[in-house]
Amino acid sequence: MAKVAFIGLGVMGYPMAGHLKVKGGHDVTVYNRTTAKADAWVKQYGGTSAETPAKAAEGADFVFTCVGNDDDLRSVTLADQGVIGAMKSGAVLIDNTTASAEIARELEAAAKTRGCGFVDAPVSGGQAGAENGVLTVMCGGDEATFEQARPVIDAYARMVGLMGPAGCGQLAKMMNQICIAGLVQGLAESIHFGKKAGLDIEKVVEVISKGAAGSWQMENRHKTMNAGKYDFGFAVDWMRKDLDIVLSEARRNGANLPVTALVDQFYGEVQKLGGKRWDTSSLLARLESK
Repeated sequence: MAKVAFIGLGVMGYPMAGHLKVKGGHDVTVYNRTTAKADAWVKQYGGTSAETPAKAAEGADFVFTCVGNDDDLRSVTLADQGVIGAMKSGAVLIDNTTASAEIARELEAAAKTRGCGFVDAPVSGGQAGAENGVLTVMCGGDEATFEQARPVIDAYARMVGLMGPAGCGQLAKMMNQICIAGLVQGLAESIHFGKKAGLDIEKVVEVISKGAAGSWQMENRHKTMNAGKYDFGFAVDWMRKDLDIVLSEARRNGANLPVTALVDQFYGEVQKLGGKRWDTSSLLARLESK
């Protein structure tokens, strides 16, 4: 059992912190900007809550962060009441936020000044993956720190891998989001085409999902897409945030991402349709609105 702090109890962080407490058996202290959410977590799982990120991190062996973006991350790690200034020597900061590779390298450097380790560890698998403790975790950091952190991360993960030095976990997550953007657009166009052709979508998908066209998106989203229901999983607003990170990194490294850039524009159109909180499969709604 380790002493763990978890900062950020959103739709992902709330159940992830719960798995650390229940499945991992760790002593968990949580912090959330909305104290009611922290109080609800403590009531559900036990453990304790803290008034600031710094107080949550005091004495912790592992400090997890799972917040919105780079700015949110800096506020809970590097600001006056941030975790890094309160962490003990030898502790490890594990960041589950989907953020830039640049902030990951920045946090690793800051952690080193305190004699602490750092792992950027963005996750894939959505809200259901977090709730079921079967997330895929892409990590960046040095191997010794990764091996130290891995048994703790295992509490909410199905797959954990070290991608390279600090920042590489975030770069791997960018690859993940590039794949998803293209896959969902392809699936949306396929279903849209099938409807226009008068086909029974369920019958067709039952067949083609067993061949080369099959994917997680097809298996898990085709039924809700066909029904015009888009309140399952990862929101369009979040995807656009992630794709902005991807496209910014591509401008830096020279990668050519024409499909990703186009799908990002399509998500912008979905937002204008009122779909900011619809899930990412709502690209079909855009096609059907034409």
